[in-house]
Amino acid sequence: MLRQFELVEKIKSYDPNADEDAINRAYVYAMKMHGAQKRASGDPYFSHPIEVAGILTRFKLDTSSIITALLHDTIEDTTATLAEIEDLFGSEVARLVDGVTKLTRIQLQSVQTKQAENFRKLVLAMSEDIRVLLVKLADRVHNMRTLHYVRNPDKRQRIARETMEIYAPLAERIGMHEIKNDLEDLAFAELHPDAWDSLVTRLKFLRDLGGSLIGRVIEQLRETLIRADINAICSGREKTPYSIWCKMRRKDVGFEQLSDIMAFRVIVTSVEDCYRALGAVHGKYPMVPGRFKDYISTPKPNGYRSLHTGIIGPERHRIEMQIRTQEMHEIDELGVAAHWKYKQGAKNVDGRQYRWVRELLEILEHTEPEEFLEHTKLEMFQDQVFCFTPKGTLIGLPSGATPVDFAYAVHTVIGDTCVGAKVNGRMIPLRTLLQNGDQVEIVTSKAQTPSPEWERFVVTGKARARIRRFIRTQTRAQYLGLGRAILQRTFRQEGYEYTEKGLDGVIKKFKAPTVEDLCSMVGQGLLTGREVVTAVYPGLKMGRLGKIVSIATHRHKPKSKEWVPIRGLIAGMAVHYAGCCHPLPGDRIVGIVITGKGVAVHTIDCSTLEQYSTQTDRWLDLSWGEDLDDIAHVGRITLVVTNEPGTLGTLSTVIAKNQGNITNLKITNRTTNFFDILIDVEVQDVKHLTNIIAALRASPAISSVERAHK
Repeated sequence: MLRQFELVEKIKSYDPNADEDAINRAYVYAMKMHGAQKRASGDPYFSHPIEVAGILTRFKLDTSSIITALLHDTIEDTTATLAEIEDLFGSEVARLVDGVTKLTRIQLQSVQTKQAENFRKLVLAMSEDIRVLLVKLADRVHNMRTLHYVRNPDKRQRIARETMEIYAPLAERIGMHEIKNDLEDLAFAELHPDAWDSLVTRLKFLRDLGGSLIGRVIEQLRETLIRADINAICSGREKTPYSIWCKMRRKDVGFEQLSDIMAFRVIVTSVEDCYRALGAVHGKYPMVPGRFKDYISTPKPNGYRSLHTGIIGPERHRIEMQIRTQEMHEIDELGVAAHWKYKQGAKNVDGRQYRWVRELLEILEHTEPEEFLEHTKLEMFQDQVFCFTPKGTLIGLPSGATPVDFAYAVHTVIGDTCVGAKVNGRMIPLRTLLQNGDQVEIVTSKAQTPSPEWERFVVTGKARARIRRFIRTQTRAQYLGLGRAILQRTFRQEGYEYTEKGLDGVIKKFKAPTVEDLCSMVGQGLLTGREVVTAVYPGLKMGRLGKIVSIATHRHKPKSKEWVPIRGLIAGMAVHYAGCCHPLPGDRIVGIVITGKGVAVHTIDCSTLEQYSTQTDRWLDLSWGEDLDDIAHVGRITLVVTNEPGTLGTLSTVIAKNQGNITNLKITNRTTNFFDILIDVEVQDVKHLTNIIAALRASPAISSVERAHK
């Protein structure tokens, strides 16, 4: 544990103007407030904030940050108050301490919800001052170093997983690579101890076997650069166990098959020398294809700049190299701490200057609490792909991003109204994956709204949060409309007039906040229209309800009627056709009651029914009603067709001549000679679909055709 004078000396070594008196008072105050408290290791508790402060001195943090580290647990774990801290150390320190403090006094529903709420507060706090995040990261580093003292293995796993999924990516995002590597390795050792031990043992074996290999490689690299008249500092290191493990998983290879477990760094005096050094190295040693990345001309979102390359280097060893200037190296080592505005005398350390922080704030605004962690993980993980707007603005996105992700990254409104995209001047589908260097132009329309289909292929948390919010709003509107229709019909069938005023007296009975919520519950199938009518008129006897009710065709509107009669349904319950089997009139059908969705109608031979075989209370015996003529249903067929000109024309002509209407067509697989196609066709019943299938089988252009059941 650092002693008081040692901590002050560390700070004075890089900041001679540091407020020594304030640091000493904070040191003593932390010791006094934590008193006789002990950590799981048995050490005095105040050793923890002192070690956190010591970690921050490695990154040359200012006085306020160091004091915050010393006091960061006082409000949570002692009798200290925020007002007292503000009175003793000023409003700036009080604000920082409050930002780091956890939400332990709020009663939350679950550990996951508590974690999400804590992270929400951290995002808000670091958006005001990024130093909150730095103190939090140092706090997590020391907690991870002492994690083995925690006796509960489940708690250790949870803390390690949270570290790997949240705090290590956050450290990477602000360029604190040393902290990131520490957190990843410490979490990896806890989450996968066997893999950790194996890798550490193998690395030691290679180290002993290779002897002074790193030194020999450095010497030969230095000679190569000297011959090119380049003044450089060369250094080398082994990759961390976690980074090696990630590469083994990514490439699906064993440790013995990895040949680039060593990384070397070349530091030169100027940007020009970076490219000269790269040329000298590539001129001397073979380059590994696909391993060159230029982060100088295209920096990472956290400000990281460097040249990366892979070569078959000295002694035929495959190695990775980073070439950078001293300034770039300091930014890599110190991250955001290397270029804070306060070092030039300004007080503005607003976290909103970082684009990714602004995007996290937008996710915070548009997402539900239980989804917040999911979306922020999406936002922080993955390698980057860099694209440009038509005006040349650089947009960094996760690999696998699409034009929809790009649109939302530019602006939420542009994402919401996106109807198409041009990549490098050519129109492309919205699900197309973007590549490094693409120029992307988004085409918008005021009439456009987010499509539920987009959620299937977007990869950024911001895009997914916005799309899900829109879907929730639209889904609620649909449930609300359906619920009102069910209630209006149910009231009318019993001879009463439907009024929302009449529902005001029963919303408390059903624990619905408003009448709209009550109607939405009916639309979802959580309540039946009969239950609501009975609540409004308690003396009502069973009338015609329950005999025959109508089923709304959610997926496809019928041509001549709004409702399709089905016998055996519970009055007023929302129903839909199962997408796994696409039941048609003429099929034997059953209903499965699904909480929150009403009744799903399946064919009797649908394989999905197996999972409900023991839940007999969910089953309803259904049958088709009368008067089904001219009402459209959707049947699904799969075909194998020859890859020849005119085949699709023949296919559509055969279906049209048999009074079928294609509503969806998808090519699921293609080879040189054949296409596998899935088609949705509007038909009247099973017999109609069977006739279409028979006509298709008679066509020489069609190899095979079957009714699909999934």
